Amino acid sequence: MCGIVGYIGNNAVEEVLLDGLKNLEYRGYDSAGVALNDNGSIDVFRAEGKLNNLYDVLAGVRARVHHSGQGIGHIRWATHGGATLDNAHPHKSNDGKLALVHNGIIENFETLKAQLQQKGYHFFSQTDTETAVHLIDDEYKQCGSLEAAVIRAVNQLKGAFAFCIMHQNEPDKIIAVRKNAPLIVGLGHDENFIASDIPALVGKAEKIIYLDDNELAIVRQNDVTVKNFNGQVISKRAEPLSLEPEAISKRGYKHFMLKEINEQPDIIRGQLALRLPDVNRPVVLEGINPAVLTAGIRRVEIIACGTSLHAAAVARYVMESLCRIPVSVEAASEYIYQPHLTDAQTLVVGISQSGETADTLTALKQARAAGARILALTNREDSSIVRCADMVLPLKAGIEVSVAATKSYTAQLMSLYLLALSIAEAGKTLPAEEILSLKRELLQIPAKLEEILSNSGEIQQCALKFSSFKNFVFMARGVNLASALEGALKLKEISYINANGYAAGELKHGPIALLDEHMPVVAVLIPGSQTYDKMLSNCEEVYARKARLIAVSPVEDLRQKAMFDTVLLIPHCREIFSPLLVNIPLQLLAYYIADNLGREVDQPRNLAKSVTVE
Repeated sequence: MCGIVGYIGNNAVEEVLLDGLKNLEYRGYDSAGVALNDNGSIDVFRAEGKLNNLYDVLAGVRARVHHSGQGIGHIRWATHGGATLDNAHPHKSNDGKLALVHNGIIENFETLKAQLQQKGYHFFSQTDTETAVHLIDDEYKQCGSLEAAVIRAVNQLKGAFAFCIMHQNEPDKIIAVRKNAPLIVGLGHDENFIASDIPALVGKAEKIIYLDDNELAIVRQNDVTVKNFNGQVISKRAEPLSLEPEAISKRGYKHFMLKEINEQPDIIRGQLALRLPDVNRPVVLEGINPAVLTAGIRRVEIIACGTSLHAAAVARYVMESLCRIPVSVEAASEYIYQPHLTDAQTLVVGISQSGETADTLTALKQARAAGARILALTNREDSSIVRCADMVLPLKAGIEVSVAATKSYTAQLMSLYLLALSIAEAGKTLPAEEILSLKRELLQIPAKLEEILSNSGEIQQCALKFSSFKNFVFMARGVNLASALEGALKLKEISYINANGYAAGELKHGPIALLDEHMPVVAVLIPGSQTYDKMLSNCEEVYARKARLIAVSPVEDLRQKAMFDTVLLIPHCREIFSPLLVNIPLQLLAYYIADNLGREVDQPRNLAKSVTVE
């Protein structure tokens, strides 16, 4: 989950590295550091906390290192070892000649560390990374070649790692290594770059080489050579970098999260234009034939983590309703370590915004080994999940910078709705006129999202009223249980308020003990649903305990006015599509509460955007 960058060229290396790290700060902000090869010696500068602290450390030395042409940088999300200066990257060899930055986890570091200590190496941090530094240094002292030393060392390491490595004796190169952790090489004019993710290279590199697992790149100023871990040269295709700097700008919004919430109508409109251009014709899913996708399939398993897991829960309800096929939903971190019934008659759908979520990737590899057919949903068509899948359904949401997922969640929902409709069409599990009606209603969703966003004043007032509360409960039934869970997750992620989502019928089986006048309860009510009257009864139970009630609903009748403190209105729609609309006021409520509390909305503590470790 850490972010790493590397640069070799004629520009001011510290400026290039800092700018790259700034665009990767969503990957971690426990510490930051750079290593600069300045006049034949490697200088390391590190700081605890956010990247701004590293700027301060470097402020007094920039003039001295301005012409340095080789460097590596790191932004840390702590795994092994606390968020301290000693544990900050880059790490150096004991003689100070070799420097390394790392993303991932080295599983056998303790064994290797003991062996290196017996050889006389001294360790100054709690990290697993320092083991890799000393191991490569030990191999270098034996063979005298950085490339050979790296190859010999990585073949001894177990786990997930992406490295940038440089040695003061070989100032013409940086070596980049990838195994189960993302890493790309950016190509420029008389300069080259290395990064964990594309945002670090936007506006700098013109083309990109995507490294695959068990590959390393020897990156020079005017040349890149890629080899496997056996030292064999591999031919790699460089792809154009089409993103412009505007894609990672706030465009006048206070936070990336608010910008990304407001981008959702256009993202959904774009998906529908691509995949539902004509309601009288079948849904178009790029490269996916629904009949082939489901041929011989008797059940569907959806595997995901975090927010994507909530999208999966909605998909279960939708697919079982429309496609008449059994669907199970499993957290990837649980799927990996338990017995399951996955086989050749199972369609496994893996969902990951980044396409690099370690648990999800491991689960999909296990499912493939069991003979399952794999469909991946991801926002990053260049990511690792693509190589685990038989077919891919891109989210088309664009770069999402804020750590808390918003537009990618809505894009996941719409992609899953369209997938379910496509399967229902191919399998004729619904009458043609019903499918046509569902398609027509989907086409109205972008305008309804815009209506909610253009009338957000009530949500802002509600947030102001409830920002001082320390706990929240979210409740719903049916397809919107996932909406309640996601609403609670958003609030706790960015405001640090303890929020929990429940099936409304389960409230009286324990959680109701929490309710009093200090506990706001957010209830999702969809008129016309099978459980609408039951939801109102659940709200009566909450009201009787003097809890403060907030409704998210398309109606505002007298019965609700008497019971609810606030009603956050959404346009009318069928219950099955309501998660697309309910999601927006819940995202905005979380955003405005967090902003009122002065939280760092885009970079909430302890979180990272791309979870690349198990």
